[in-house]
Amino acid sequence: MELVSDAFKNNGEIPAKYTCQGDDISPPLRWSEIPTNTKSLALIVDDPDAPDPAAPRLTWVHWVVYNIPPNIDSLPENFRNSPQGAQEGMNDFKSVGYGGPCPPIGRHHYHHKLYALDIVLPQMVNVTKKDLEKAMEGHILAETDLVGTYLKH
Repeated sequence: MELVSDAFKNNGEIPAKYTCQGDDISPPLRWSEIPTNTKSLALIVDDPDAPDPAAPRLTWVHWVVYNIPPNIDSLPENFRNSPQGAQEGMNDFKSVGYGGPCPPIGRHHYHHKLYALDIVLPQMVNVTKKDLEKAMEGHILAETDLVGTYLKH
């Protein structure tokens, strides 16, 4: 599988528009080469550099999306729950949906991880990254990772 964004290249700088210093909206994402027997897709965006890349202590979750239909090949900029069935979960800002990069110190790496699953997951209320990872266990057909970086100015 391949995951790309028109907003930034792999290992490139995420534009401020998609961060707490801008509009704090989700970047556009596109994917290809999904396995033919995929029943749904899931996306987790997190930052393993929190709070300080020089001394990381935790992975901060920025976005959780699941049950993206396999016939969908992208999420538009500023994505919100769609009628196609995709659901957003809780981020570590304690809200549902996308929370953009807002690193307190240093340049952080933001992993946009896309998973192809062999099932449609049950609807979950206030699902977290941990809940989603548990629900995906044994059902991941393929995965890919697009990394963007950000340094607060």
